[in-house]
Amino acid sequence: MMKQHSLIRLCIIDDIRSVVEMIARKPPWEEFHIEVIGTALDGEEGIQLVKEMKPDIVLTDIRMPKKDGLAMTQEILEYSPSTKIVILSAYTDFSYTRQAIRLGAFDFIKKPFSIDEIVQVVLKAKSAYLEDRQKQSQVMELKQNMFTSLPVLQQEYLSLLVHHHTNSSAAYLRWQSLGITLKPRFFNLFIVEMDRFMGKYKDQPAREVELIRFSLRNILEETIKGFTEGIVFSEALNRFVCLFNCEEMKVAEQIAGACQKNMYQFTHSTISIGIGMCVTSIDELPNSYETALNALEYHFYANGVNSYRSDDEKTFWSYTESTEQELLFALRSGHQEKCRLILEQIFNDILQLDPLPKPQQVENICYELSSKICRVMSEQFSQDRVKRLEEKWNAVKRSGLVSFQILRETVKEICLEACSWIEEERSDESTKLIYQAKEFICSNLHKNLTLDICSKQFNISPGYFSNLFKKVLNITFQQFVMHQRMEKAKEMLINDYQVQEIAQELGYEHRRYFSEVFKKHTNMTPSEFKLYSTGRVTPPIEQ
Repeated sequence: MMKQHSLIRLCIIDDIRSVVEMIARKPPWEEFHIEVIGTALDGEEGIQLVKEMKPDIVLTDIRMPKKDGLAMTQEILEYSPSTKIVILSAYTDFSYTRQAIRLGAFDFIKKPFSIDEIVQVVLKAKSAYLEDRQKQSQVMELKQNMFTSLPVLQQEYLSLLVHHHTNSSAAYLRWQSLGITLKPRFFNLFIVEMDRFMGKYKDQPAREVELIRFSLRNILEETIKGFTEGIVFSEALNRFVCLFNCEEMKVAEQIAGACQKNMYQFTHSTISIGIGMCVTSIDELPNSYETALNALEYHFYANGVNSYRSDDEKTFWSYTESTEQELLFALRSGHQEKCRLILEQIFNDILQLDPLPKPQQVENICYELSSKICRVMSEQFSQDRVKRLEEKWNAVKRSGLVSFQILRETVKEICLEACSWIEEERSDESTKLIYQAKEFICSNLHKNLTLDICSKQFNISPGYFSNLFKKVLNITFQQFVMHQRMEKAKEMLINDYQVQEIAQELGYEHRRYFSEVFKKHTNMTPSEFKLYSTGRVTPPIEQ
C-alpha cells in the first residue's frame, strides 16, 4: 500500500444516501491508490466538505437540495481550479450536464450506472489530475530554477549585449523577461581590473578565490548603487564589467573614482578602471565597451581611472633619427652615463605628451630600441652572447606584466649591460687606443684619412696599427673609413643636403668622384638614395 500522502483524495456528494454509501464502500479504492475522505447529502454540506478536506476528485449529483451541482461546480472550481469534478446525472438532466462541462467539470456519468463505470470515470479523473500535477510541478521547478539562476542569466545576456550589436526593440523584450532593473536608455560602463590579482591569489584555494571575487563584486555593486542603477558581472578572473544608467561622462568618472576609493578602503587592493563613452540605446553598448577597453589600456602608464579617448585625440610619436644616432654612438663608445641620459630623455618626452600615446606604440618604440642595441652589439660580440640581451626583452613579453615602467627599465638594463661589455673590451691599452682612433676618424671624415696619417696621430707603426684595428673592430681601416663616410653621406642626403655640399664635407675634391664611390658602395646614386629614403622609389636589387 502507498504512503498516505501519495493517495488521491475523493469526495462523494449525492442526496441519496444509498448511492453515496455504494460508491464509497463497494469499489476497492485502496487498490487504485484512492482514498474516500468524505461524503455529503446536499449542496451546502458538499461545499463545506470540499473546503475543509480539499479533495483531488469530487463525484457530485447534478440535482440536489439547497445547492445543485451547477452552483457547486462553479464555486469549487473558483476555490480550487485543479479539482476534477465528475457529474452524476440522469438522461433528462443532460442540458444541465453540458452547462456543468462548460463551467469546467471534468466529465459526467449517466444514471443508472454500474460500479465499474464509476471506477473507470474516477480513474480517468485521477490520471488527468496526476498529469496536471506533474505539469504544475515542472512549471514550479522551472520558475524556481529561473528565479535562482536569474542573476546569472541577466549577466550572461548583458555580457552578450556589450560584445555584440543587436536590435534595441528585440533586446528590450528579453531585457524585460529577465527582470533587468536598468532603464533601457542612457548607459555607460567601465571595466575594472584587479591589479596584480593573479600573482596575489594564485596559490589560494578555489573556494577562497571565489569568496574574494564575490566580496570585490559586492563592493562595486554597492558603490554604484549609491549613484544610480547598475549591474556588475564577471568577465575574467581578475576583471569585472560595470554597466549602469548614466548620461554624463562627469558622473561616470565620479562613480569610477568612488569604486576605486572604496575598493582600497575595504580590501587594501588597487584597481585600474577604463571608462567607456556614454551611449543612448542598448544597440550602442558595444561602442561603450570598446572605448572602455581602449581606456583600460592606459593603466600601462599608471594604475587608476582612465576615460576613453576619441580617435582625434590619439598621439603618434617617435624619437628623432639624430637622437637614435647619438644613442648608438654613445653605446659604441661604451658611455653608460650618456646612454642613460639619452634614454631618460626619450621616456620623459613620452610622458610629457598630451594625450599619452597608445601603449602599443610605446611598446613598439621600446622593441625598436632594444633591437637596435642588440644589432650594434652583434657587430662586435658573438651571437650567443647577444642572445642574452634579447632574452631580457623576451622574458618581459612572456610574463604578460607589460607596463611603461617595466619597459623603460628593461630597455635601460639592456643598453647599460651592452655598454659594460664594451667597457670590458676596452680594458687594455691597445683596445683603448683603437677606440680613440675610431672616434678620431668619425670626427675628421672631411680630412685626408690615410693609414699613415692616423698611425702617426697615435705614435705607432702603420702595420701594427692596421693589424690592431682589424683585430679590435673586426673591419679593416680602409673599410671602416669608407663605411663611416657613406653612412654620414646617407644622413646628409636624408637631411636634404646637396651632393656638392656632401662631397666637400667628406673630403672629396670632385662631386662626380664622390657619386661614383657612393654608387659603388650602395648600388644607388645619391639622387636615387634620396628618393628611396623618402619612399618614392623601390631600391634596386643588388647583384
